[in-house]
Amino acid sequence: MERVYLTQEGHDKMMQELEYLKKVKRREISSAIGQARLLGDLKENAEYHAAKEAASHNEARIHELEDKLSRAEIVHENAVPDDRVCFGVTVKLKDLESEEEIEYNLVGNEEADPIAGKISVSSPVGKALLGHKVNEIVTIEVPAGTLQYKITAISR
Repeated sequence: MERVYLTQEGHDKMMQELEYLKKVKRREISSAIGQARLLGDLKENAEYHAAKEAASHNEARIHELEDKLSRAEIVHENAVPDDRVCFGVTVKLKDLESEEEIEYNLVGNEEADPIAGKISVSSPVGKALLGHKVNEIVTIEVPAGTLQYKITAISR
């Protein structure tokens, strides 16, 4: 079974979601199923079928989260070097073509959110940055072409 690497923040968010799905969402769905049953004939009751489908999706997500959390390994901040790009660090880059400054936090697949500046260490950009130091230039092949970044800072 493959390990799921998470930051402490990512682990906490998954735990919160799991708790919400189990304690709040299950009750809401159960109530919706009960209300739909009161509407009569279950064979043609759209509300009942929608609530049952929501229950199925909820239980699938609960199972998925429990599985990932059972395989989770939290990578603590003090366990990663701060002189190289690695899991859990924040890296500041300068795009050598556009001169634009970019900042990414390198996280596991489960926490990746490019809009929030969190990229997976297994993404093309994440993989290419791993192991590099400040002031190094990194060339990255992506589907849209070739990118060149200079690493300007690394922090935890």
